[in-house]
Amino acid sequence: MFKNQKIIKFLAFLFCFNIFLSISQANETIPIDNITINETPRPISSVIFEDFSGKEINLKDYKGKLIIINFWATWCQPCKEEMPSLDKLYSDSSFKNLQIFAVNMENPNHAKTKKFFSDLKIKKLKIFFDENLNFVKIFKLRGVPTTILINKNGEEFARITGSIDFQDKKFINWLLSYDKI
Repeated sequence: MFKNQKIIKFLAFLFCFNIFLSISQANETIPIDNITINETPRPISSVIFEDFSGKEINLKDYKGKLIIINFWATWCQPCKEEMPSLDKLYSDSSFKNLQIFAVNMENPNHAKTKKFFSDLKIKKLKIFFDENLNFVKIFKLRGVPTTILINKNGEEFARITGSIDFQDKKFINWLLSYDKI
């Protein structure tokens, strides 16, 4: 009887230890806390949105590129904090196939969004709009900032909920591995 209890306790310990070990190993590959990596990348269908001048943009036209879609709003303080680092990431010459879309999730207000970028001294990023909320429907967005990462096959492979420092070295090195795939 006591022998069986010891075996059961040992097996329970071993089970818990393996779970802990797998969780800690998984976290080593994820460069930031608020990123979710999809075990199986999720295919993205065609999504239509607009650039600053009102021209329609179709996400499927960018297949073959590493795509970052950052959803933001002018009233969002975390968006304001992360936007300069996203702009610097877009200027990083280490990336050869990177395309970033900074999509404002408010009703299109050209003056307000342009002032937001100007105040933050954003140089390379362009402003995009999603007036029909196509992204909200497809990605089931729940708040801003949210960043979707799409691989060269047009599949969502990761999502960042909340703000991050896009200049974090671990994040950049991790993202570079997707630029080369």
